[in-house]
Amino acid sequence: MIKVFIQSEGGSYEKHKYNEKTLEYLTTVRLPLAYPYPYGFILDTTAADGDNLDCYVITDEPLKTGTIVECRPFGLLEQIEDGEDDHKILASLPGMKIDWDQDLLEELQDFIYGVFSQASESSVRVGRILSEEVALKVIQQSKIQKT
Repeated sequence: MIKVFIQSEGGSYEKHKYNEKTLEYLTTVRLPLAYPYPYGFILDTTAADGDNLDCYVITDEPLKTGTIVECRPFGLLEQIEDGEDDHKILASLPGMKIDWDQDLLEELQDFIYGVFSQASESSVRVGRILSEEVALKVIQQSKIQKT
């Protein structure tokens, strides 16, 4: 299980930015599209970019901004931003089984490309959804890097 800090609610056009190490609120920016799912970051991790690992929680449950939820990672969405890995962990709530398919990948791709189409200073490429094993390995490595 992982602990995910929810920074943006599913259905929201607002991306709330936090200091990911202290959880201090910093600012809010408006996006051109609504988040398809609750979005946040995994506590006690550090990705290659120095931030925490990003995470989509694939659920219809309303998860409020600023809450911490326990989740089970089930996949990793490949994402390259400005030439750097910025992969996203995909997770579900305890007891919920997600059978991901091409539709989930396309939904996330549409959202990500739609948001980045408005940010001319950045480039992004979204790849495949990789397995739970890959996601767990990335999470474990991010915890090791933190020390």
